[in-house]
Amino acid sequence: MAGTEQMGEPLFILKNEDKYTNTTEVKMSQFILPCHANHCGDLNVGQLLKWMDTTACLSAERHANCPCVTVSMDDIDFEHRLSVGQVVNIKAKVNRAFNTSLEVGIIITSEDPLSGKQWKVCNAFATFVAKGQGSGKLKPVIPQTSDEQIEYSIAAERRRMRLHHLETIKDLISSSTIQKGPDLEESQYVVPAEKTRVETVELVLPPHANHRSNTFGGQIMAWMESAATISARRFCKGHPVLKTIDMFHFRGPSQVGDRITLKAIVNNAFKDSFEVGVCAEAYHQESWDRKTHINSAFMTFIVLDKDGKLSMLPCVNPEPGEGERRYREASARKKMRLDRKYIISCKQTEVPLSVPWDPSNQVYLSYNNISALKVLAAKQNWVLNCIQSKAKLFTLEEDQLLFFKAEMSASANVKQVFALLSDMSRRHEWDIHYQKFKLIQKVDEDDVIYHVISPSVNKDSNFQDFVLLASRRVPCANGDPYLIALRSVSLPAAPPTKGLDRGEVSCAGFTLCQDGDAGTKITYYIQVTPQVLPYITRDITGLSSDLCKIIEACNEFLEKNKDTIHLVI
Repeated sequence: MAGTEQMGEPLFILKNEDKYTNTTEVKMSQFILPCHANHCGDLNVGQLLKWMDTTACLSAERHANCPCVTVSMDDIDFEHRLSVGQVVNIKAKVNRAFNTSLEVGIIITSEDPLSGKQWKVCNAFATFVAKGQGSGKLKPVIPQTSDEQIEYSIAAERRRMRLHHLETIKDLISSSTIQKGPDLEESQYVVPAEKTRVETVELVLPPHANHRSNTFGGQIMAWMESAATISARRFCKGHPVLKTIDMFHFRGPSQVGDRITLKAIVNNAFKDSFEVGVCAEAYHQESWDRKTHINSAFMTFIVLDKDGKLSMLPCVNPEPGEGERRYREASARKKMRLDRKYIISCKQTEVPLSVPWDPSNQVYLSYNNISALKVLAAKQNWVLNCIQSKAKLFTLEEDQLLFFKAEMSASANVKQVFALLSDMSRRHEWDIHYQKFKLIQKVDEDDVIYHVISPSVNKDSNFQDFVLLASRRVPCANGDPYLIALRSVSLPAAPPTKGLDRGEVSCAGFTLCQDGDAGTKITYYIQVTPQVLPYITRDITGLSSDLCKIIEACNEFLEKNKDTIHLVI
């Protein structure tokens, strides 16, 4: 791979013949000193947040060539604590640029310089907005490696999830029947929420801001973490450890001379963790009676005993009215944290095949559905097994998993193909495996759940059935493919049926790309599960021609119906 230059700026920088450095990549290493730590010798998370924000901002500005400000930070789950004498390493690079915003991926690791041992601390995704961009639109990110291509592709789905975040919380809270407060009779002891209330003030000075006098987002996050920790200490009467920070958005700016007030309170306590809510407001120097809500954050703490095990916690007795509302919302956020952790954060092989679907996790299941297909489509080293009916059939074995890919072309516009193939109610017209179809629920315009019955290859049963979530996406930018993703879900409306073998699909779907002026390149992917393995192996070994017939039928279906589609997608 060779580097090239345009307008005097390298597209990528080579260190040697085999390795290159992303031009937006910024690395920071900090030796943890006592001034960075608390009285227990652990690194203050607020200090880490400032370092993370600084590194990510430098990466964003390197790509944007102009000042950038922090807009949001996705969930952060701290896997390990850091101590005095260790080294923290932070690496940030831009994953994707949109019109005026950028997503920056951040990886934090730590090392013991004496033993050389290294370990992962956490990873995060921050969104920045470019300020002073003359043209109004940022230059695109051009991924060079398979890992960069995956992050680039999934960044669009993460952006979509962020836009739905607040709406998802509101929907969950409005549809939930959560108790107003704890069962005080069963509690070992109770802490009134008002006893944990903290209110403090900070004056924004020049060291807290950039050269345009805007307060660093990391500095505000550090102040919020400090207030939350004080509240947490008042609650647990011990040494709380910050475990997670929920996704948050900066709602307004602050500048040098502003007075930042921070209010924190324990919202709810669970068996071995508790949530602290923090609100930051700015009183501007030109008008001290006018305030701006800058940010609200929700931080989850745990308490460890002397053996490093989780300690039992007291209950919170919320204040009437607003306190009860915060109590209920904290329970809803805990549910959402579990959804995000086990649906989004886990590797694909760690996610159960049929994740229970409900309205509160529909955004995350949709995200997982699309991102899993994007990761599968980015895999390399596919092996061509055979060619049938002008379609190429590939397989890939990786980490004891088998993947299948089929490539074909259609003489129809990509928008027409997308409209036809994403209409699952018509798939039985060309796919012999879809013998019966039933729409269970139309979640929204891009996601539907349906039940399908297929012939079984099991001698003990004539049919098997699947409950599938189908998610579709139009391109986020020029060059992106159209996507139709499928995965199994479970829900009470479609329990297993007697006489049918319930099958499961981990990841499957189509990517569609424009091929010439009026053609479409269609690629079908599937991660093979035991229920679909016989279908795949019979075709790639030449023992069956079912796939050949399906491909021919699909082409005929698209050719016959393409002129009936008149959509602007």
